[in-house]
Amino acid sequence: MDGSFRFDGDLMEALFGTVATKRLSPGRDSSQANPRGANVGPSAQICLLDSRKSQNIAIVIKSLTISRKELLDVLMEGRGLDVETLEKLARIAPTEEEQSQILEYSGDPTRLADAEFFLYHILKAVPSAFIRFNAMLFRYNYDAEIASLKESVQTLELGCKELRTRGLFMKLLEAILKAGNRMNAGTSRGNAQAFNLSSLRKLSDVRSSDGKTTLLNFVVEEVVRSEGKRCVINTNHSLSRSNSQSHNRNPSAENIKPKEEREREYMTLGLPVVGGISAEFSNVKKAASMDHDSFARMCSALTTRVVETRELLLQCENDGGRFVRDMKGFLKAAEEELKVVREEQKRVMELVKKTTEYYQAGASKDKGAHPFQLFVIVKDFLGMVDQACVEISRNIQQKKAVAASLGSSSADSPPRNPVRFPILPKNFMSGNSRSTNSDSDNDF
Repeated sequence: MDGSFRFDGDLMEALFGTVATKRLSPGRDSSQANPRGANVGPSAQICLLDSRKSQNIAIVIKSLTISRKELLDVLMEGRGLDVETLEKLARIAPTEEEQSQILEYSGDPTRLADAEFFLYHILKAVPSAFIRFNAMLFRYNYDAEIASLKESVQTLELGCKELRTRGLFMKLLEAILKAGNRMNAGTSRGNAQAFNLSSLRKLSDVRSSDGKTTLLNFVVEEVVRSEGKRCVINTNHSLSRSNSQSHNRNPSAENIKPKEEREREYMTLGLPVVGGISAEFSNVKKAASMDHDSFARMCSALTTRVVETRELLLQCENDGGRFVRDMKGFLKAAEEELKVVREEQKRVMELVKKTTEYYQAGASKDKGAHPFQLFVIVKDFLGMVDQACVEISRNIQQKKAVAASLGSSSADSPPRNPVRFPILPKNFMSGNSRSTNSDSDNDF
């Protein structure tokens, strides 16, 4: 062999769990390993731990980029390690039984295997070493976890605020209610004041009698047309005021446009308005993806960790250093912060409950209902509206293309044919959900 091929021995050890027992652990030099110059073979090394665990710990130790002396300094000061190193050290923490076994070892430390040699010197110097490592790791992770909790609280509050803002969303709900009443005219459900909010997901399943459109697309198209018309009216009103101030009595161009052209203009102007509704509910969509159980547990879990760390800290007081003093200060501040966040969490969950009750009366009393169900329903509905707008826009473009291919004489849109839908099922229209803008905001 020419020796041109080389492989990474460290990588091989990490992958296959093989530990070269002659290799020295951090802080162990050749004179320490064999002070008398004796030829000590691998069989002479003493393993106090389970052999596999000893090997795994040795692999982690070799990956550390810090000396044993630096580790001891960090343990006393409580600062100086990055999260990755702390996580590695937390993974190799010995059990209480293993720790006692290592500390009670009275033989020659240089004969210990790499893992035991490392643990022996660390624990002899600072018996509470791994309690400290875990406490430091908690301290590092705390900021990110509490920030995540605060962000979730804010997301829920802003999501409720978005749902309380009366705008295009309410217009869509009102249009759906009116369409439902029109479809159920002549039945006992033809004058409903509300509908089941979960039925929003079923709007695309209700097809017209000729099968050419869905109730969702029909309602969205009507709202698009209404919003486009409102844009035109507002523009004309502004122009009218401007003309009156300049004593210009020319009639508005809108009044002389053909009906078909006005319809196209309404749709063109209204689509961006309705198609952009999702942007107004960014926090609702974020809240819909939140896991309620995780959110509810997060604050109590952090509080428990603070209490546990404080109790463990009692075992560190005799080991000296700034670590204990700094950790006590951190834990006190964390307790105060968690108390405030806990109250905010409680307040916001009450707001979520009230908002849900407003849209789905009685839903908050249903123990089996998902607390964030309202956000999920609205998110799904907004996605359906977005898709409907895409389809409407595509249909308009196709009609334009057909009209262009037939020539300008055929460019006018065909008259709108009446659309017929079947009677809606009983569970669609309901008195348990509010959906019109006649209700007072004071209900929130």
